[in-house]
Amino acid sequence: MKILVAILIVVFGAQMTVAQDTTAHKFVGALKCKLCHNTEKSGHQYKKWKESKHAQAYATLSTNKAKEFGKAKGIDDPQKSPACLKCHVTAYTIPAVLKDEKYSIEEGVSCESCPGAGGDYWRKEIMVDVYNKKIDRVSVGLRIPDQSVCITCHNPDSPGYKEFKFEEFLQKISHKIPK
Repeated sequence: MKILVAILIVVFGAQMTVAQDTTAHKFVGALKCKLCHNTEKSGHQYKKWKESKHAQAYATLSTNKAKEFGKAKGIDDPQKSPACLKCHVTAYTIPAVLKDEKYSIEEGVSCESCPGAGGDYWRKEIMVDVYNKKIDRVSVGLRIPDQSVCITCHNPDSPGYKEFKFEEFLQKISHKIPK
């Protein structure tokens, strides 16, 4: 019984520490992003993501090819394997306390993979203040992604790895807000 209590204290204590960490931002899911980023003015960013391979990253784990890759690595079901999910699902390795109730692994590599967890910046008034430089983007969890973000998954450890050409691939997925 004492061991069980000690384990519970460690587990819940760690979760409370993460929840109380003011630098930890909550992942809210792509549907929150869609609220503002699916209009002509925004460049239909949500639609572009939804049609991308990143949006299908979780679904691809159910394909025969993914199952072949998995079998070669001793993985029965890629859609349940942390080794696969860590790259095919945004925030998979993040504690549950930092995921909104609308967060879904089915989103695959979602909107928040690049700019960061949106819990503190998804509201329009916050984004307006960020763009007008009234709020520092980093303080609300926004980051400017670079190659280091991408190569955590696009690297030779990936079973289907192909040479990663950051600038070339960035042009394929880029969906900036039109000026």
